[in-house]
Amino acid sequence: MRGGATAGAGRLRRSEMTTPNKTPPGADPKQLERTGTVREIGSQAVWSLSSCKPGFGVDQLRDDNLETYWQSDGSQPHLVNIQFRRKTTVKTLCIYADYKSDESYTPSKISVRVGNNFHNLQEIRLQHTICQAQGNSAPAKQLELVEPSGWIHVPLTDTHKKPIRTFMIQIAVLANHQNGRDTHMRQIKVYTPVEESSIGKFPRCTTIDFMMYRSIR
Repeated sequence: MRGGATAGAGRLRRSEMTTPNKTPPGADPKQLERTGTVREIGSQAVWSLSSCKPGFGVDQLRDDNLETYWQSDGSQPHLVNIQFRRKTTVKTLCIYADYKSDESYTPSKISVRVGNNFHNLQEIRLQHTICQAQGNSAPAKQLELVEPSGWIHVPLTDTHKKPIRTFMIQIAVLANHQNGRDTHMRQIKVYTPVEESSIGKFPRCTTIDFMMYRSIR
């Protein structure tokens, strides 16, 4: 019996050693906005999906409500297309996924492509904060997710680590947890860097009181 117990314990330890770490959640993107260094530009783009269940489409993906979601209704890969009218600088994508609620609908592998249009999209290498948090600093072409529950921050940079400039972004869900067919995404936000004033650099006003009066009326 002791030998069987020891062998079982060994298998358990090996299983625990090979279990990948869960994807850590990122900060709420509104915290990024309050720093004054980035601006959300999703409203400037035309959004389309490869498929969706009626009532679970682009509106739900962009409604700032974490209780709603896009649900695909077709074969993989499931695509989110974000098209700008002019070439646009994009610094970060923020995606909200919730494995606790969505289970097999939760993406486990994501690819991001950029280009001028559908005909010349190229997959980009992602130096994402998730890899850094898990101790892997090498850029990867696909984002591997393990039971994510929260915001996923995906910096979009070129080979010189500068924000990309593009007409189009395509997010492709290549696989889901537990080999699920359709996918859920709860929110996607797109951020551009805020340029410094050409007149000079001024302190950023990030308190709530200052933010209320930052626009000229």
